[in-house]
Amino acid sequence: MRGSGSRIVSPKSGKLFARVEKILTPRPRTTPIEWAKAERVYPETAGHPGPRNPYKTPYMVPFTMAVHGRTHKRVVMVVSAQSGKSESFLDIIGERLDTAPVPTLYVGPSKRFITEQWEPRIDELLTTTVLADRMAAKSRQTKTRKLVNGVPLRLAHGGSTGAMKSDPFGLALTDEADELMKELKGQGNPVGLIDARGDTYADFVHAITSTPSEGATEVETDPESGLEFWADSDPDEIKSTIWRLWLTGTRYHWAWPCPHCGTFFIPRFACLGWDKPKDGKGRELPSTPIMAKNTAHLICPEGCIIYEHEASPDGETLTKEWMNNRGVYVAPGQSIDPDGTVNGPPPEATTLSYWVSGLCSPFVSWGERAQRYVEAVRSGNPGDIQTVKNQGFGELYTPGGGNAPDWTEVEKCADDYQMGDVPEGARILTLTCDVQKDRLVYTIRGWGAGGTSWLVEAAEIYGPTEEQEVWDTLANVVTDTYDGIPIRLALIDSGFRPGKKFVVPEHRVYAFARRFPNLVRATKGASTSMRKPIVANMIDVLINGKTYKKGLELLRLDTDYFKSWVQQKIRWEKDAPGAWFVPEDVTEDYCKQVVSEVRIKSPGGKVKWVAKSKLNHFLDCEAMQAAAAMILNLAKLRDGPPATRRAARPETPQQTDPETPPRQPPPKRGERSGLWGGKRESIW
Repeated sequence: MRGSGSRIVSPKSGKLFARVEKILTPRPRTTPIEWAKAERVYPETAGHPGPRNPYKTPYMVPFTMAVHGRTHKRVVMVVSAQSGKSESFLDIIGERLDTAPVPTLYVGPSKRFITEQWEPRIDELLTTTVLADRMAAKSRQTKTRKLVNGVPLRLAHGGSTGAMKSDPFGLALTDEADELMKELKGQGNPVGLIDARGDTYADFVHAITSTPSEGATEVETDPESGLEFWADSDPDEIKSTIWRLWLTGTRYHWAWPCPHCGTFFIPRFACLGWDKPKDGKGRELPSTPIMAKNTAHLICPEGCIIYEHEASPDGETLTKEWMNNRGVYVAPGQSIDPDGTVNGPPPEATTLSYWVSGLCSPFVSWGERAQRYVEAVRSGNPGDIQTVKNQGFGELYTPGGGNAPDWTEVEKCADDYQMGDVPEGARILTLTCDVQKDRLVYTIRGWGAGGTSWLVEAAEIYGPTEEQEVWDTLANVVTDTYDGIPIRLALIDSGFRPGKKFVVPEHRVYAFARRFPNLVRATKGASTSMRKPIVANMIDVLINGKTYKKGLELLRLDTDYFKSWVQQKIRWEKDAPGAWFVPEDVTEDYCKQVVSEVRIKSPGGKVKWVAKSKLNHFLDCEAMQAAAAMILNLAKLRDGPPATRRAARPETPQQTDPETPPRQPPPKRGERSGLWGGKRESIW
């Protein structure tokens, strides 16, 4: 009755009050690891049904705890596919929304990924855990915006820049950063856009994960610990977004102990081995996928052979699980004791960054990794190989990296002499020059019997190449003598034209070649296959404002032929005719430039040379050295007395009448006219 003072409470109101009470009751603080163990259960249809165990992928635990700790605004993880990163993201999101709710942003690579893969997993997380009681009414939920515990969880993708520029967020998670960049061409840096959304939160954290993509990287050995780390690289040489982010941080590597000798090492693709078939004479044949799968193993730094499914030292688990359970993260400059204790101060950086090899994943065997790699190699498709290296191993893909020589192989070509010396066996000297906007890069190589050669000089002449000064310096270089031996032939690449045509009307390379008609030849590389490696064409040239029809012979060089020659020479037997040498004090820069490009052959048969690193000038020079050797037929040079060592006698540049182009002698009967052969960037 109205006047009795009694209250009538509807069932709906009771549920509402209970719901409000749950929301207002503080949840006990925990960690994403403990929260996941208590709240998440995989269904029977899952690959590993039952309660969630984050320690199944122990390498993800430090990353998860770093995001939870909020000590750094950015936490980066480079990882392979099928390694547990998505599950770790769900742990982080669930615990944060439950115990310390804050507006959260998840950014995936594409809209399709969000709607077909990620949103269903988020719904499962929100409806099968304690978060179910903290969800707002269904009318307030959408596919890409969930309201949980009073705060929004927004799901965005690479094309939704509006979501990245709108509301502030206290927690952001970016998945597959390398794929994300492909979706945002011309729309700015998504990582920066997302970071800016957290400026209003003092404890904002941006967690970023991805498999890497393409770039050039090397391994460096720590002189103290002996551990092999990924070396710091020039960001310009790295196309992968996640790898560049990783380099800016602490650069932690997941290391584990060998079950046989106890030595800690950092697993990577180079540690993986497998047996190869042999013919009747015991010679190795190409790998087969099935043999790779059945015989795959790891080789530790001490040479121990490790099989994944053999019993571990404690006899309780298999080898990989035993190794993962004892794994630790270690950064360059740190070391690991036999008991797993990491020594050395943690690296200082504003970004915490982690890398783990796909070999550590409990979900894919080493045999499957090896099988997929062999299948990719046998397919002949570089894209297949890249997929395996990126997705399967969590490593950068370097085009052609499997066949190209390493720069240390160039170092091993050193002979017993110093830069600037002319070895006793050298009888003929040739010079080649690559032209850049701000310098001339040149090499001098000495040639002996059977085409054996020695690098005599590798240097640069700095200065604007549109000006005359650097060319006068080069004139002194080409007309000088070296231990009394003159330059026999100089080749200069004309693919780059110094200066604007309306400012510097004459092509500096062509003018220089006309200045020394008996010594210097202008060249240009051809990117397409040529019938002959060298072809000559007479071209028109402009000198002192006057055009001379067919006034210069331009040598067109087959790029693929001569660059392949250089790679072959690097691996040439050192005691065989035609050996290729460098001095003992050759620079690391020279060695790296000579192997800065790799040869890629598409399934259709087309060949192209792809840059691994930005600087390739000495490779261009050495490729032209191969052309010089062909022009002079130096492979047929016979043993004979040492070259006459004479005093320097500079050649006087030939002065030509500007009104009369230099006369070309007619070819002898039966002799080929000329030797080799528009407006194009140098492709050397």
